[in-house]
Amino acid sequence: MAIKSIGFGTKFVYGFGTVAYGIKDNGFNFLLLIFYNQLLGLPAQLVGLAIMIALVIDGFVDPLIGHISDRFRSRLGRRHPFMYASALPCALVYYFLWNPPAGLAPGALFGYLLLTAITVRMLIALYEVPSAALLAELTEDYDLRTSLVVYRFFFGYFGAVLMGVIALSVFLRPTAGQSVGLLNRAGYHGYSIAAAILMFLSILISTAGTHHYIPYLRSPPPKRRFNLGQEAREIRAALANRPFLSMIAFGLFSAMALGLVATLSVYFYTYYWELSADQISLLLLSALISAGAALVIAPLMTKRLDKKRGAIVSSLIVLVLAPSPIVLRLCGWFVSNSSPALMPILLILTLLLGTMTVVSGALTTSMLADTVEENEIRTSQRTEGLYFAAAFFVQKCVSGLGIFAAGLVLAWIKFPENARPGMVAPQVLRNLALTYVPLIVVLLGAAIFCVTFYRIGRAAHNSNLKLLHEGQPNA
Repeated sequence: MAIKSIGFGTKFVYGFGTVAYGIKDNGFNFLLLIFYNQLLGLPAQLVGLAIMIALVIDGFVDPLIGHISDRFRSRLGRRHPFMYASALPCALVYYFLWNPPAGLAPGALFGYLLLTAITVRMLIALYEVPSAALLAELTEDYDLRTSLVVYRFFFGYFGAVLMGVIALSVFLRPTAGQSVGLLNRAGYHGYSIAAAILMFLSILISTAGTHHYIPYLRSPPPKRRFNLGQEAREIRAALANRPFLSMIAFGLFSAMALGLVATLSVYFYTYYWELSADQISLLLLSALISAGAALVIAPLMTKRLDKKRGAIVSSLIVLVLAPSPIVLRLCGWFVSNSSPALMPILLILTLLLGTMTVVSGALTTSMLADTVEENEIRTSQRTEGLYFAAAFFVQKCVSGLGIFAAGLVLAWIKFPENARPGMVAPQVLRNLALTYVPLIVVLLGAAIFCVTFYRIGRAAHNSNLKLLHEGQPNA
């Protein structure tokens, strides 16, 4: 049975589940490194190493979850059993990530971080991979897929912004003994409780809200005896899809770049621009406006420019905007930290950068959904779960490779521990900028190059649908 229409309510509740991913991403990208490094004393390179190891393990677990959900049989369908099962464990382990036992030696603390980071990532994947795979099942429409996916991006940003603002304005406040809110050790306990509750609710609400679509979703392939060799061959054939590979390569490079931006942004905000907690909160809050603007701009770009051109244009804007204030400061052409113009300029740049980042991500994710039908024509297999598992693994590079690279950068420039704003040597801050800018430009440039190899436009997608609907999946 086909789903006849997708209204605002479905878009809203489908996207709402990514609040949990946004909270996790904000915590990993924005707070985890400074929490374990500056507050708990774990060297930055060890924090990065723990997240990198967790990411490597993800590389095996996520595709497995996707492949299993493609073939899973139950009265709740293929996807929803995994989504329901993830809600409570995910919230609990995220709480424990921020509350390690007191007095752990560095080696034990590293092990604790590694174990909880791996578990959080697995449990998030248990929800996010099947949920993302629903995109290609809920609709085949070229434009509607972009509209659906941009809601996922909006709520992902909403979760990150909401939790970031709550953390900075409620929990991580300056105290009599600690003038820097981000270094308020006690505040992280309250943050972890609030974050865990919101993660649980968002997963449960979204899963229950899409429950009534289960009878209309794709059925799993016929049941057969498990054969490891055959399973491996089918996975390999599915992953050899060239448009899919171009999207994965784009996502990998852009995620590495944006992960570096997100992870080091707290260091730039705190030490390079010397912003207060309230000013940082305002910049974080601006991301919500950016995501809201992308709700309109991404579907418009799909219709006016097509997805590929829109993705290239938006990514080029990101490449220019991301390093621009730092480059201008290095050249001596930017306002000083004491200037009243600093915040308005940073706010405008952040709004534009955030909008184009969401637009680029939404368009490329929608493009990924369009590769599902092409692969079905080529292999006679529906592989939504496997494809979006691979994409989800790439998204995790934001908080995996980003933190790892950020830890290496901080160690390379010898950034001091327990640093205070205004007390870091100017040469250290200059070295931070000189290392950061080339990395961002090279990674984003490589991402844009990869998307140029994508070949499925509107006409090709409609042709694929026609072949499938005419019963010629092997044509």
